[in-house]
Amino acid sequence: MKSEAPAKKRMSQVGHPRATIPRIVALGRRLAPHEDLYHWVLTLTWPRFFVMVGVAFVVLNTIFGAIYSLDPGCIANATGFGDHFFFSVQTLATIGYGSMAPQTRYGNVVVSFEALVGVVATALVTGMTFVRFARPTARILFSEKAVIAPRDGVPHLMFRLANWRRNQVVEAQLRVTILVTERTREGEMLRRPMALPLVRDTNAMFALTWTAFHRIDETSIFHGEDALEKLRERGAEIFLSVTGYDETVTQTIHARFRYSLDDIVHNARFVDIIHTREDGTRVIDFDKFHEIRFIEPS
Repeated sequence: MKSEAPAKKRMSQVGHPRATIPRIVALGRRLAPHEDLYHWVLTLTWPRFFVMVGVAFVVLNTIFGAIYSLDPGCIANATGFGDHFFFSVQTLATIGYGSMAPQTRYGNVVVSFEALVGVVATALVTGMTFVRFARPTARILFSEKAVIAPRDGVPHLMFRLANWRRNQVVEAQLRVTILVTERTREGEMLRRPMALPLVRDTNAMFALTWTAFHRIDETSIFHGEDALEKLRERGAEIFLSVTGYDETVTQTIHARFRYSLDDIVHNARFVDIIHTREDGTRVIDFDKFHEIRFIEPS
């Protein structure tokens, strides 16, 4: 039987709203990207990054075009600001068509300074673009629902993961944290993260799927018939964090996902999605990745 979750079966969770930490609004902190420009640029989306580069390119050439216009005769064959602007573009990009050229000392000084700015700007944009492309990313698929079902007679909370890229993630490690709100005796409200122990939190070769189990025994925060209601009153959320070494990019990658208590389905199991062909090839059916089937309560 299929879950009631939306049918998003073939999707990477990168970019999914629950794959990121909830947005944080900081009051009393002024926006100052120039104080940490490198980090700020790396946090931009690709469209915003290219828009920023395009705007900076136009503004820079507009400024130099205006500087050339201060001495109308400094550039040969230039008849106005438009020509000065496009001469700046040619200089900054080291194109040099030859129809326009500096013909006064003022023009040569400005061209020399703009050439220096162009070299530095090209190096910076190239470097930032490379860093954005080379930044290690993970393509880990998380199940839309978590399930609770007995395993060896003991109820377990289960999550399913898969490596979307179909390569090897070596020594993958999964950490599960539940975040709850608590009030101290002094009346302070605190957000307390608690580690949720797993039956197995490492995977030496994460290439297929991985079902993680949390044993719900007397020591578990999920133990008891009213455990979920108590956690709901405390505003509990579950966060999954995966790290591992990607053998293709030879770098450590990470991914994360967030579940609410409403995402937990009782008395259900994940539908089996792996089968082996006669030649030993393992096949993963991602069309059924998010599907669950209900079982009779014990």
